[in-house]
Amino acid sequence: MNLTEMEFEGVRPFEGYGPGFFRIAGDVFEGALILHPGGQGVWGGYADVAPLLLLSGVIDVIFVGTGNEIAHVPADLRAAVEGAGLGLEVMNTPAACRTYNVLIGEGRRVAAAVLPIE
Repeated sequence: MNLTEMEFEGVRPFEGYGPGFFRIAGDVFEGALILHPGGQGVWGGYADVAPLLLLSGVIDVIFVGTGNEIAHVPADLRAAVEGAGLGLEVMNTPAACRTYNVLIGEGRRVAAAVLPIE
């Protein structure tokens, strides 16, 4: 089998995740977080809309990882993000991490706001 290594050109991908944590560039972060081409930050979950809105004009789509299982996000979160001109795609956290990594490898303007898995 041939494997093709991806080049991320300074953008930090998810390297791994587990119960309650994410690993990015060798560092472990506990709890929910936002990862985007400019860096990463703590995310307070569905009620914490402000850091997502700060990404307007910087990225095009936010992938929201809802933990182990896919779940609906609150309507006010979706309305606020979409009202700021951002796309919002909801999936479970493992899928959000994988999708983010693939698309940043393609140079796309994306972010991930993810809840940890249990």
